[in-house]
Amino acid sequence: MKLVKHLLEEKGNEIWSIEPDRSVLDAIKMMAEKGIGALLVMDGEQLTGILSERDYARKVILQGRSSRETAVREIMTDKVFSTAPERSVEECMALMTEKRIRHLPVVNSGAVIGVLSIGDLVKAKIEEQEFQIKQLESYITA
Repeated sequence: MKLVKHLLEEKGNEIWSIEPDRSVLDAIKMMAEKGIGALLVMDGEQLTGILSERDYARKVILQGRSSRETAVREIMTDKVFSTAPERSVEECMALMTEKRIRHLPVVNSGAVIGVLSIGDLVKAKIEEQEFQIKQLESYITA
């Protein structure tokens, strides 16, 4: 059973974040440059929210707001679900499914140490299943 800390060891724990007072336009530009779908909103070392493409579509575009004039804090999701490094891939998948979220910050002793996407978890699950299949095939043919 793979744990969150194992995923972070493999993928790295690079964190892309933005300050709550920056403009939504700055956030969208950063997401485009980094090829990511969400940014953590950090006030110093404190995680205060998360901003996703979904937030942008629903709270800026559909409401006719200006990306240049709207602050990140005005549209971010401030109820952020997170996980610990000791949690399993399955536990994280269940949490993300239940809460209908696609990005999960990893927090250890109050500090953000990484972020997992649903894609990271699906990839890990597929790799685990492929390994199990190879083991079973090896057992059957031996």
